[in-house]
Amino acid sequence: MKSTALMVSVFLSIFLISNALGQSKKKALAPIVPAAYRFDQYLYLLKNKRVGMVVNQTSKVKQTYLVDTLLKKNINITKIFAPEHGFRGLADAGEKLDDSLDFQTKLPLISIYGKKLKPDTVDLADLDIIVFDIQDVGARFYTYISTLQRVMEACAELKKPLLILDRPNPNGFNVDGPILDTAFHSFVGMQPVPVVHGMTMAEYAQALNGEGWLTNQVKCELLIVKCGGYTHSRYYELPVRPSPNIPNMTSVYLYPSVCLLEGTKMSVGRGTEKQFQVYGSPFIEQTGFSFVPLPNGGAKNPDYNGVRCYGYDLSGVPIPQLQKQKKINLSYLINAYQKYPLKDSFFIRGGSFFDKLAGSKTLREQIIAGVPEAEIRKSWAPALEMFRKMRKKYLLYKDF
Repeated sequence: MKSTALMVSVFLSIFLISNALGQSKKKALAPIVPAAYRFDQYLYLLKNKRVGMVVNQTSKVKQTYLVDTLLKKNINITKIFAPEHGFRGLADAGEKLDDSLDFQTKLPLISIYGKKLKPDTVDLADLDIIVFDIQDVGARFYTYISTLQRVMEACAELKKPLLILDRPNPNGFNVDGPILDTAFHSFVGMQPVPVVHGMTMAEYAQALNGEGWLTNQVKCELLIVKCGGYTHSRYYELPVRPSPNIPNMTSVYLYPSVCLLEGTKMSVGRGTEKQFQVYGSPFIEQTGFSFVPLPNGGAKNPDYNGVRCYGYDLSGVPIPQLQKQKKINLSYLINAYQKYPLKDSFFIRGGSFFDKLAGSKTLREQIIAGVPEAEIRKSWAPALEMFRKMRKKYLLYKDF
């Protein structure tokens, strides 16, 4: 009996020690720190320089705009370059912006999502260095990686250094989707990468340089400040909505899958408080769920404005479930096509916009032909494997 009791005592001790060590490791996990917070890593690069900033409403240190913080630290910011949605993040998706003055700092705002998509010679002539700090969501058709490319090209052409303050990719634990065919090149997809590319902005910038993807294969001088504590297997909760129609982490995780429906007659919830978390149309049969798009801060004139749409609510899908999927969910697209009664008009503009989002016409043709999701995914596999190998050359953080 004493021997049995001793063995039980030993096993219990081992269990308690192992559990304590496990808890200790969890507690020891370093916090994720965006590069913008790490002033000791980059302020010295900006001192006594004329600085241009490519920033938006996500470019904050805690609750304060990075621009305001740097001005207080006596950094000579001379102008701000505003991407899609503008510096303060108030413009609609696709809304063209004009140059203006920032109402708070009185700094000139140069739009690079309006008459031009990249800074020109005059814009950069009086700058010594350009800072890029924008939160991405990790999807090919999210336009900030296209803005990054155009800014890199402008900097390379005028031999201006670009300082990238990196931020975690909230979908960086995944690589999935069809690879873009460059014949379908557009501002919602410029390079042969999958829908979910699994790279941070700085990693993607290194790929743009390293793969010769910049126009005329120019090379941009990159200065990179990494995030602290980040790896591609860690989940990162965004402290600020990355654009007006991505209101929470559910929409961040659903966006790569649901955004494909923007190329169809389906509403994806613009004009509601569940953007990219619902989908539907007035033209499908009642499903037990409905929503009515109305003008709001993210959509001044949403699709089906004021018209009741019948469809599906994805907002209740648990966050852990979305994280564990680690793939684009094609079931929403397939289901929407099957439910829509007028098949010939399901894809808008003859399918041209959907093809830009998908990266080729193949996915549209597969949906029309009724190809099962498993077969569609199998068709992506060879190109995805090649991309994953290429991607590893440019990673700055431990991979998943």
